[in-house]
Amino acid sequence: MKRLTLFELVLRSMRKNIKHYYLYFFVFIFCTSLYFVFVTLQHDVSLPDRMDGGSVFSQAFLAAGFLLLLIVSVFTIYANRLFFNRRSREIGLYQLIGLTKRGVVQLLLLENTLLGIGALVAGIVCGALVYRIFLVLISSLLGFDGVVTVHFSLSAMYQTAAVFAVLIVLTSIQMVRMTYRTTLIDLFQAENRHEHPSTPANGPAAVFGLLGIVLILYGYWQSGRISQNTLFIGSLAILGSIIAGTYLLFRVTIGWLFGRIRRAANGHLGLRRALSLAPLMHRMRGQANSLTVITVLSAMTLTMVAAAYSFYYSAGKDTRNALPYDFAIENGESNAAKHFGEELDAKGIRYDHRKVDAIRLTGKICAVPSLSACEETTLLVLPAEQLRQTGADIPVPEPWNAAMYDGNAKLDRLTQDPNADLPKTIEMDLLKSESGNKLQLTDVVNRFAMNYNVYGDQLVVSETTFRALKAGMTALPQYEQEQMKERPDYAAVAFDTFQVPDKPQRKTASEAYAAFVPEGSHPFDYEREYRDKLQSFGLFIFITGFLGLVFLISTGSMLYFKQMTEAEQEKRSFITLRQLGFEKKDILKGIMRKQLFVFTIPLAIGIAHAAFAVKTVSVLVPSSIVVPSATAMGGYVLIYFIFVLLTMGYYKKIVKAAI
Repeated sequence: MKRLTLFELVLRSMRKNIKHYYLYFFVFIFCTSLYFVFVTLQHDVSLPDRMDGGSVFSQAFLAAGFLLLLIVSVFTIYANRLFFNRRSREIGLYQLIGLTKRGVVQLLLLENTLLGIGALVAGIVCGALVYRIFLVLISSLLGFDGVVTVHFSLSAMYQTAAVFAVLIVLTSIQMVRMTYRTTLIDLFQAENRHEHPSTPANGPAAVFGLLGIVLILYGYWQSGRISQNTLFIGSLAILGSIIAGTYLLFRVTIGWLFGRIRRAANGHLGLRRALSLAPLMHRMRGQANSLTVITVLSAMTLTMVAAAYSFYYSAGKDTRNALPYDFAIENGESNAAKHFGEELDAKGIRYDHRKVDAIRLTGKICAVPSLSACEETTLLVLPAEQLRQTGADIPVPEPWNAAMYDGNAKLDRLTQDPNADLPKTIEMDLLKSESGNKLQLTDVVNRFAMNYNVYGDQLVVSETTFRALKAGMTALPQYEQEQMKERPDYAAVAFDTFQVPDKPQRKTASEAYAAFVPEGSHPFDYEREYRDKLQSFGLFIFITGFLGLVFLISTGSMLYFKQMTEAEQEKRSFITLRQLGFEKKDILKGIMRKQLFVFTIPLAIGIAHAAFAVKTVSVLVPSSIVVPSATAMGGYVLIYFIFVLLTMGYYKKIVKAAI
């Protein structure tokens, strides 16, 4: 009989276990490819040079690479432990036929090294092949035009190889520890270890079960009440409450509910419930830690992806809310508006130019009724009719009524603060006149009426009210008129607004507008602000999207590997059920219900957590984020259920082989 060498034994073992390793191997290659792409983008100088903040670009990809490595490390160590337990009988047989523990360690180390090097090489090659696709994608997200040039980075290759070599060493150390700490008896009994459900007293189980639900609901309730003053402490309290509640939910609540169902049926669950509920009752407590981690991290990932897509999706609308006009130039700026219009004419740019009058003065906003001190501020009063002539969709208030237009109202919670309830009175610091000096604040609109960079809280009034306020000064005695003109806190101003309907021409106009901005000042125009938002949010969605994808594939694979192990352990149960006369289709229906429970419970709870987290984040986004959030979550669910199909396919093979 030919004696096998260690290398031949390793090759034979790898061929035998390839059906268990293929998904793990794919995920490792995928993560290696993505890490190589991130590191290459980090070393690519062409993209940062085209951004306003090149250092932010490099730091973002450095942080993304670190997070990616953290996700891959957790996944690899978890999967490595699962595979070791699955192969425990095989490792025990090696020792029975005379292979020492040292020999087993050498076999496992050689096998792990070959798999790791193979995945590393394949990952770098795949990353180099698909790098152009990622480069085109991020250039599109950032709004860059022109031809994309691809450069292969040796530095990125060396860094990827070094980092993943360390990961291979860590998994090898893990294998050595598990091999030397496991006895021969443990190896043969590893597959037969099931966690039998304990039956705690109904009282404590009910209390802790309900406590888990209460903690989660408390976190949801607090997420809707968080404010800027309590943001840090409130976020920690919400996170702690939800994590503790989720743990109790998996540890106690779900098992307690299933126990109540079994008790209500007098222990007669039937085939489908026996195949779906019973295994969960046996193993839910043992999996509470891993399911809690998967659920909470899934919620955090979903929140980041949904928020990133929401910011990117709403960039155009949010920029328009902040800058309703492509360009707005205040009078008295050295005839800048006139020269800017001439420059646009010289370049052949079609535009719409309108002038809007305004009054800037000091005023006080007072709650009615209230004994508290009034809030003093600078007001910018704008006539609604003139704004409507520029094409703005602004309703005309009633005489002596005013609407405040503030794009930060949602963030500042002006409309939700109980101390700021409407109606309010606005007392303008005018000298005593026949026209009066009070306005009634009737609405707070979550956008700006004039570009946000102009000075003063923006109030929109009717033309009649505006003229009366402006005429209030002229109705004063001559000496009081002169006194008003000399005051720095009162001024009659005007804004020249420009709208450029053609997008390519708007970009050219933006470049021309920069020349009319004082040196050292930021040019506040729509095109420039929109491009800056696209770059920031495009980078954010690119990184969070792919990190979310890696995390999704990793967690889905963890659940898949866990179900593969359980399928092997339940093989004898399938044989027994077949001997009792149950059909294959009945067994598979029960298994399908179990898989839906296993995958849907953490997914549904994670989505619920993410929905309330996104609701809190929505305060930062002026426009609605329902559509982008729902789209991101829908894509997450779709990919997640691919693992349900993979698991069912594996179970079908096990059931078919068993019966």
